[in-house]
Amino acid sequence: MIANTSVTGLLLAVVFGAAFGWLLHRGRVTSYNVIVNQLRLKDFTVLKVMLTAIVVGGLGVLLFVNLGLANWSIRDANMLAVLIGGSLFGIGMVLYGYCPGTGIAAVGTGNVHALVGVFGMILGAIAYAFSFDWVSSNIIAAWRLGRVTLSDLTGIPHLVLYLIVGALALLLFFYLERNRASLRP
Repeated sequence: MIANTSVTGLLLAVVFGAAFGWLLHRGRVTSYNVIVNQLRLKDFTVLKVMLTAIVVGGLGVLLFVNLGLANWSIRDANMLAVLIGGSLFGIGMVLYGYCPGTGIAAVGTGNVHALVGVFGMILGAIAYAFSFDWVSSNIIAAWRLGRVTLSDLTGIPHLVLYLIVGALALLLFFYLERNRASLRP
C-alpha cells in the first residue's frame, strides 16, 4: 500500500508540475523579456500573475483548513534568514532574468539559455547544503520569531487579512490597467 501511495504521489507531482509549467507559459512569465520588463517597470504581467496566485492560493488554503481538508504547517519565522535569502533571490532573479519556477518552465518550453540558471540553482543548493551547519547557527538562529503568522502578530483574523490582500490586489490591478500607457517609460 505504501508503494502505491508514493507512486501516486509521484505521478500527481508530475501532473501538477506540468500544469504549473503550462500555466506559467500561458501567463507569459516564462518569457525572459516579460520578466526583465517587469524589473524595468515596463510590463506588470509578473506582478499580476504572482498577486493572483497569492490571493487564490491563500484563500484556497484557508478554505481547505476551515473545511478540515488540510492543516496549517507553520514554520519558524527566521527574519534574518528571510532578509538574506530574499536579497539573494532578488539578485539572482535580476542577473538570471527568471525566478526558479519560471526558469525551469522556460527550459521546458525549449529556452536553452535558461539552463545556465538551472545549473546555478543546483550549485547554490549544493553550497547551501554544505554550509547549512554554519548558516543554521549564525543566520537562522538570529532574529527568530518562532512559529507565528501575520494574524498572530496583528490580531487580525486570517480571512480578514486575505480579503485585505485581495482588495489591495484588485485596486493595484485596476490602477495598472487604467494607467497602462502612462506607466511605460
